[in-house]
Amino acid sequence: MYLPLCNDREGVGFPTVATDRSKRAERILVIACGMIAREVLAVKAQLRLDHLDLTCLPADFHYTPDRIPAAMDKAIVEAKAEGYEHILAGYADCGTGGMLDRVLEKHGVERVAGPHCFAFYQGMAAFEAIGDDDMTTFYMTDFLCRQFDAFFMKPLGLDRHPELAKDYFGHYEKLVYLAQTDDPALEQVAEKAAKMLGLAYEKRRTGYGDLAPALARAVAAT
Repeated sequence: MYLPLCNDREGVGFPTVATDRSKRAERILVIACGMIAREVLAVKAQLRLDHLDLTCLPADFHYTPDRIPAAMDKAIVEAKAEGYEHILAGYADCGTGGMLDRVLEKHGVERVAGPHCFAFYQGMAAFEAIGDDDMTTFYMTDFLCRQFDAFFMKPLGLDRHPELAKDYFGHYEKLVYLAQTDDPALEQVAEKAAKMLGLAYEKRRTGYGDLAPALARAVAAT
């Protein structure tokens, strides 16, 4: 079955799905981006969404969004074959250009509203109000702070050639840390990243934004 444990590249595996097939029809399965695994589980615990199960697609699909629709299609088919009748996509559009929505429409599955997680973490109303002011903003989240080396420094070669930062990030003007939690260690990573990239720094304490009500609504509808 294509339902791997969520893994955030720190070697942390999360138990995710119901093992009793007979109970799956009564539960809701969230098939999410690995980048928001911790946050989905945090909301589940916070709101006591006991009927929610979680599985993830690889976090590094963030870099190859064209892979998301096919992977989601396969995951939904296999989840339904395993007995899940209620499924939510733990994704926004995430750079798929509407292709993810076509897959979800075929299966009658909804997703979290918004163009990307940076929008729904802030809340769509707040994100839309900011508008053009954030056009030259590089966003970081708790996940991206935890994984800054794995997702940016090493893949882009910045650990070996920091001078390349201007080539990669020269069109940005500021770094905004969208903080889901109050963690000084993560904020320190964001501040250091802004300094290294030569960007102005801003922190926005967003919490889980629209993710929490989206999960609550999905569970309530089962």
